[in-house]
Amino acid sequence: MFRRVRRHRVRYVTLLPSLITILNGIFGFTAIVLASKANEPEAGRMSCFAVAGYMVLLAMFADMLDGRLARMSQSTSSFGGQLDSLCDLISFGVAPAFLMLRLVESELQLHEIFWGGLVHRFIWLAALVYFSCAAIRLARFNVENDENEVAHMSFVGLPSPAAAGVVISLIIFQQEQVPNLDLLVYALPMATLGVAILMVSRVRYPHIVNVYLKGKQPFSYLIRVLLLLGLVWSSGVQTAMVLIFGYFAAGSFVRWFYGKAFPKAGGLVFRGQEPASDAAPGAGA
Repeated sequence: MFRRVRRHRVRYVTLLPSLITILNGIFGFTAIVLASKANEPEAGRMSCFAVAGYMVLLAMFADMLDGRLARMSQSTSSFGGQLDSLCDLISFGVAPAFLMLRLVESELQLHEIFWGGLVHRFIWLAALVYFSCAAIRLARFNVENDENEVAHMSFVGLPSPAAAGVVISLIIFQQEQVPNLDLLVYALPMATLGVAILMVSRVRYPHIVNVYLKGKQPFSYLIRVLLLLGLVWSSGVQTAMVLIFGYFAAGSFVRWFYGKAFPKAGGLVFRGQEPASDAAPGAGA
């Protein structure tokens, strides 16, 4: 005899946060489509790679907004978390890896479908490792997720939107600031591979909103924010994005490495030591 298994059906969903989460995935999908059309004659003067990068940035904004709306309306759910993870995989896993692969292949005139020379194989390896690490990170934090995201002060491993931000900011910078700089094109696969490893690492990264933006903060934080705005104004948005995303990804790793190399000096410590929820909508997986 077969035992009848009762299936759980989703009867209710929170409409607005779910729509914004889906919009996150739509932006990521649009970025992939734009990158696939980058070398077509009808693409026009505007760089399809740069526009695709901005689509990923819009996906980051949607990813941040959906979680805030869900928590403000007290309507967070397991369905929302799973939907968020699936859309994050498209926007912050598939899209950055595909953009990097297509851009480097286009700039270096690599036409082989799968396996070419050593450089081409390394580019493919970097893209595949990045996608795999993004998927592993999302799955790992779906399992380790604690729904009380408000009290969390840090993430374990580089959040996937931040990892995507490193790759995307470099792509936008190369397309709009230094389109003829081959060195940056060669550095893109290395950067992609580096942030991929950081995503699945156990290095702690601060939860920007909970650590720096909520509640009363020291007066020095205001000075830092003003300096950051001055940096954006003086250097340009493209350069500022590279510096901000790069500093966020590398800064915590350097402090973690320093703590391992010199244990007596202490490692990276944030207020509170619980990892932030990565599967919750907008948590920044």
